[in-house]
Amino acid sequence: MDESGDVGAPVLLGTGHTADVWALPDGRVLRRYRDGGDVRAEAEVMRHLRRAGFPVPRVHHADGPELVLERIPGPTLVEALQAGTVTAHGAARMLADLHARLHALPALRSTDPGVRLLHLDLHPHNVLLSGGGPVVIDWTDSAEGPPALDRAVTALILAEVAVDPAHPLAAAAGELLSAYVAASGPPGPLAAAVRHRAAGRAPDPGRLPEAAALVAATGAALPTSADRRPPQPSWEPPPRSRS
Repeated sequence: MDESGDVGAPVLLGTGHTADVWALPDGRVLRRYRDGGDVRAEAEVMRHLRRAGFPVPRVHHADGPELVLERIPGPTLVEALQAGTVTAHGAARMLADLHARLHALPALRSTDPGVRLLHLDLHPHNVLLSGGGPVVIDWTDSAEGPPALDRAVTALILAEVAVDPAHPLAAAAGELLSAYVAASGPPGPLAAAVRHRAAGRAPDPGRLPEAAALVAATGAALPTSADRRPPQPSWEPPPRSRS
């Protein structure tokens, strides 16, 4: 529900791994978790990031399993890839840049300079292409930790699709994985990334060892002269939002 307690007349937009997304009046969406829970921590992360200038939807209201957000017009990055309006290399640079931008910001709680906010589920389905640039959604898995883990999880997610011969996007995911690793640098702690995926959203945990091996091989194939540091953010933070 929104701040007035009125959800209007919701229309189902889509169903994800853990939540359903409904369209509401006045340019808003309702994200409702099917198994209940408390979205306040997720909302706190999103508000922190928005104040820092990172592109996330505005949070209108958070209560129990329901999160009311600004509706972002535009296709997902995966839809743009399928339509041919974004290339695999362009999508890879976008994901790498979003990670660099996110990891340049201070953590919400930790004062350790090596600890940053992590999305831990950044892939083309969770990037919306608005008129003002990419916007990152679905912060359910967000946590604080080493940025290399965030990059390793993204690489592993792409590899999970690439090693599934029945997946219609397997070939595209393999191309995107190669471009992403080239853009972001060699994969980080793959064992930790595998544990994270096995405990959460991996659609087929049995494929994780094969996916991890593909990520490792992709990283090993990088030219030895490549810059092995993670990319630096190619942006200037906009003025702080008051939301």
